[in-house]
Amino acid sequence: MSDPDIVMKEINPINPPAPLTDEARAQIAAIAARQRKANGTLMRAITFVGAQVEDGLKLLPKSVRAQMDDVARSALRQSYELASKSRGGIGEKIGSDGLHKVIGTLSGALGGLGGLPTAIAELPVTTTVIFRAVHHVAVGYGEDPTSEETRMACLAVFGAGGPGADDDGVDTSFIGARLSLSGAAVNGLIRKIAPRFAAVLSQKLAAQTVPILGAVAGAGTNYAFVNYYVTIAHVHFGLRQIARAHGETAVTDEFHRVLVSVGRA
Repeated sequence: MSDPDIVMKEINPINPPAPLTDEARAQIAAIAARQRKANGTLMRAITFVGAQVEDGLKLLPKSVRAQMDDVARSALRQSYELASKSRGGIGEKIGSDGLHKVIGTLSGALGGLGGLPTAIAELPVTTTVIFRAVHHVAVGYGEDPTSEETRMACLAVFGAGGPGADDDGVDTSFIGARLSLSGAAVNGLIRKIAPRFAAVLSQKLAAQTVPILGAVAGAGTNYAFVNYYVTIAHVHFGLRQIARAHGETAVTDEFHRVLVSVGRA
């Protein structure tokens, strides 16, 4: 038999979410507008560095294409372990979205110099730079920089759409979720988001298959991907911040309502 005090707390919470205010609605509308611009910017960049993405993917060896999920999982796991540690020492001085984009761009250029082999070797570096940038955004929205739950929320950002995806660019199931912090939960989340991130990494590799020219493509794609995931991080953690005051359901419902209304406009 259930405890009546627990039932009463569920029905009448001690600190119920505050109703959405006009200010909160305006903030959500601004976040939705930011989200809608994210894919457009990314796709323009991809078009710039390689107009025929699908043809480029065909240039990748079958063995590489078959292993991309494993590569993505490994890169995400490594970045999950390393990114928060990088906040100490020199990592503390890397404190802006722009600087992360510069570092990502340079990494992509170096990775593309030798074509596919160096591009593959550079993938974990790019992933860690992106993760570090997302973590920086999270802290800016009031997330605990030392919390493993914050790192889990950062992982969730990598599950956002990506190039050409037909979703709204952010998985709102993670907005207000209290995430399990077990090793199994981390592995499960990585398995869930790895296929989407693998598709992004495959397009990056396709653009870097030609040595030297791949340096230009690598720089361009890295800048675009860092910019994309930083934008999605602002969306994700901006919504989480508002949800802490107004509740997950109200915030995500309003977010989707705005996205739909703008799409029909």
